[in-house]
Amino acid sequence: MTRIQDSAVARGANGGPAGPADFFKFAEAVGAEIVDLKFCDLLGTWQHCSYALDEWNESTFVEGVGFDGSSIRGWQDIHLSDMVAIPDAATTTVDPFFEKPTVSVIADVRDPVSKEMYDRDPRYVARMAENYLRSTGIADTCYIGPEPEFFIFDEVRFEQNQHRGMYEIDSVEGAWNSARFEEPNLGYKPSYKGGYFPVSPTDTYGDLRTKMVYEMKRIGIRVEAHHHEVATGGQCEIDMRYAPLTNMGDQFLWFKYIIKNVAMRAGKTVTFMAKPIFEDNGSGMHSHFSLWKGDEPLFAGNGYAGLSDLALYAIGGILKHAPAIIAFTNPTTNSFRRLVPGFEAPVNLAYSSRNRSAAIRIPMYSDSPKAKRLEFRCPDSTCNGYLAWSAMLMAAIDGIQNRMDPGKPLDRNIYEMTPEDLKSVPSTPSRLSEALRALEADCEFLLRGGVFSEGLISAWTKYKRENEIIPLRTRPHPYEFFLYYDC
Repeated sequence: MTRIQDSAVARGANGGPAGPADFFKFAEAVGAEIVDLKFCDLLGTWQHCSYALDEWNESTFVEGVGFDGSSIRGWQDIHLSDMVAIPDAATTTVDPFFEKPTVSVIADVRDPVSKEMYDRDPRYVARMAENYLRSTGIADTCYIGPEPEFFIFDEVRFEQNQHRGMYEIDSVEGAWNSARFEEPNLGYKPSYKGGYFPVSPTDTYGDLRTKMVYEMKRIGIRVEAHHHEVATGGQCEIDMRYAPLTNMGDQFLWFKYIIKNVAMRAGKTVTFMAKPIFEDNGSGMHSHFSLWKGDEPLFAGNGYAGLSDLALYAIGGILKHAPAIIAFTNPTTNSFRRLVPGFEAPVNLAYSSRNRSAAIRIPMYSDSPKAKRLEFRCPDSTCNGYLAWSAMLMAAIDGIQNRMDPGKPLDRNIYEMTPEDLKSVPSTPSRLSEALRALEADCEFLLRGGVFSEGLISAWTKYKRENEIIPLRTRPHPYEFFLYYDC
């Protein structure tokens, strides 16, 4: 992932320093005296701590550095708080958002007593998923290509306490601002559901997205495209080129970090919430997925939409386990404001070569076997990529191993189908609590090869219920005052 400029630094397979010695050569070459260590918590957010570089040596990459695991969401209890972060030299790059030159390195997490890798470390789960794939003999590499969508706002306010609950967002692009006095208001506001692909001046964020892309390219992330998305109010999309699963998990965290910080530099704020605007399109993260063995793509064949039998079995596995997978790919209560029937959301657990209301689409832009892939359209960008894509991979492996028939494709216009027709098409869970129950009832496929652990799944469901579902359930909603105050 990392782009290394200094020719004296030996490089590893993914572009970063080949080892600890080269890490220090790289730091010297860029003039850094500080190293910023980052690791991912259970929910998918980076945590970090900065260290004086002269306090590290090559043994740091073996022994690691200690931190309090009980202060990390969903991790250790207070009586088992000590944890160790092991820096991975291959992930080294220059962090673009520190004033002084600072090298950044991603860490894996280990128990300091048992010396074993921590089974709730999401990056460890992703690496175990890739190892399990190779152990099956099915494929060597799982490639992931996400399409994360997000909103750029000018201002956000929210509050929740015993006597007040509110949120307010604003955007100079918002259709609701067409009459606002802006000295002058020039009228170029994307309408509701009218934001797809307009040129400037309607799309006001082309230059800002380009700045985001340039920062990504500086650290070695390959970007395919960026554009305005369908919704009003600054909805955008930047597409990264596909990469192996764990590498893409690393890149996705850099992606969010860069976008938020570039927006902040410009006096803007970014959210990856799935549904921040009422009655307009939500933000998804369609995730393209393919398996390769060596240089051979395994999803191309002579079946439906040019797919191989192996690809169709993978579809069968993902569709079968989709309700459980969605507990990781759509992990917030807000995720299910987007997954609503009757709109363009992919709520139908079926597959199709072109139908975008199906949960799985087979892109038909190219006839090249190397371009043949599946697009799982349910995920959104609030997910932890390491866990979400690992769950997808494990479901696909189960489908391939058990030769699961995906059924008939859904090639009809969903809006022309009768309620009777739709009865035969399974749908996604309607709320997070349903997805969590599905995960608890159907998690055996995730446990194979020690990829996911029972402890991680238990911690995940416990955290979501206690910190998100129950608190939301016990609070009055502002709309309830509109509905019921005068009863």
